Amino acid sequence: MSRPRRSRSLLIVVAVTMLLLAGCSGADPGGTPTPEPTTPQASGTAPATTTATAPAPATNGTVELHFINVGQSVSTLIVSPSGETMLVDTGHYRDDGEYVLQYLQAHGIDRIDHLVVSHNDADHIGGNAAIIEYYETSADGIGAVYDPGIAASTQTYAAYLDAVEAHDVTLYETREGDRIAFEGVDVQVLGPPEPYLENEARNENSIVLKLTHGQTSFLLSGDAEDDQEAYLVEQYGSQLDSTVLKAGHHGASSSSSGRFLDAVAPAAVVISSGYDNQYDHPTPEVLQRLADRSLPAYWTGTHGDIVLVSDGSAVSIRTQHAAPTDPLALRDADPATVGSGGAVTERTVLGGGSVATQTEQVVTDGGTTTASADPAALAVADVNADAAGDDRENLNDEYVVFENTGDDPLELSGWTVEDEVGQTYTFPDGTTLDPGATVTLHTGSGTDTDTDLYWGSGSPIWNNDGDTVIVRTPDGTVVVEETYE
Repeated sequence: MSRPRRSRSLLIVVAVTMLLLAGCSGADPGGTPTPEPTTPQASGTAPATTTATAPAPATNGTVELHFINVGQSVSTLIVSPSGETMLVDTGHYRDDGEYVLQYLQAHGIDRIDHLVVSHNDADHIGGNAAIIEYYETSADGIGAVYDPGIAASTQTYAAYLDAVEAHDVTLYETREGDRIAFEGVDVQVLGPPEPYLENEARNENSIVLKLTHGQTSFLLSGDAEDDQEAYLVEQYGSQLDSTVLKAGHHGASSSSSGRFLDAVAPAAVVISSGYDNQYDHPTPEVLQRLADRSLPAYWTGTHGDIVLVSDGSAVSIRTQHAAPTDPLALRDADPATVGSGGAVTERTVLGGGSVATQTEQVVTDGGTTTASADPAALAVADVNADAAGDDRENLNDEYVVFENTGDDPLELSGWTVEDEVGQTYTFPDGTTLDPGATVTLHTGSGTDTDTDLYWGSGSPIWNNDGDTVIVRTPDGTVVVEETYE
């Protein structure tokens, strides 16, 4: 679908002279006031169109979604089964793309095939200029940029257009009904519509993407608020259904309405915002809506970097830090340091399939392969529910001890431990329990070792006056159900 385009050079001249306003989370300093320009029209031929019900592609390989911890902002790296890359938003103008570039370089990303701008607020395009500059001069380039076509009167926006102009990067105005070709993943553009909503308000006209890989799907809603969410529900209804939702507007109460959550019906929600931010994101109202629907929530503010890995049947959720996923306990963990990097650990698996299937074999130190032990060999050796002193101040003295009572090593990666009310811990990748060995799962935080693991909870898990320890294999089979009083 072709659209008439205005001169990019004219856009840059206009943008540089505009009032430097904030995005959705703070003012971008400097500048002089001028009227908002008409809709910017960038160069290039728009992507091919399709309906929002295009069939899912073949599901060879895995797709990864990396929600980078960029503080009070958002940036999402998507890697297709073939290694093609998409970057949705680039963080806050205050750090000029530093954290995003650092993450991309650490993960060996030498080209951005698709740079998607959800909308042109300064806390979403903060790294656009720096990332375009880096990849066009020091790496393998930017394939194309996708923009909803509503200008912002900020220095950050002007610098972004300057970078597009300087490096002659193809820039598409992208709207509802377009489709981004991304090998192995069906990428549907559900917003913004034509005409724009609510007098061209930037949040309400975010690029909304639904990515489908086999039986799994992901909805990235930008900063969509009540009007755009209502439009999406009315237009698409149950077609919004997705395995994981990226909550709109950093968890603001104007987004993630009950009606929208019910239409999307996610199995989990990811929230990208800074710990203890001035907007109180994610707000208590949103967290209550999630809790009312028993939706686990993963927050960059406490979980750090969050990586979803889908094989087309199951989604592995991996986080940099262990932290509560109960929405009403989301703030109980310590803050995750922005830009700290570090490995992620699998916390849970949604659905079935090879990602979620328990490893059938383990490799010994000598490199030979042997069959995994009988899962029933795992037993609860001890429960210490009543920590010394105040339970809340001595969380690591609340623990459960597990023992391998069998004759073969037990591969516990991806197994879950839960209490009667469903609070859940997932054994990290590489957790193996030798015959006769024990491992102690502490409620608090610490550094995992072969003998001691840490739940990462900010509050007690096990009731002093009785509870049930439930252990499941990744396919949901219960192998331990031990009740104590």
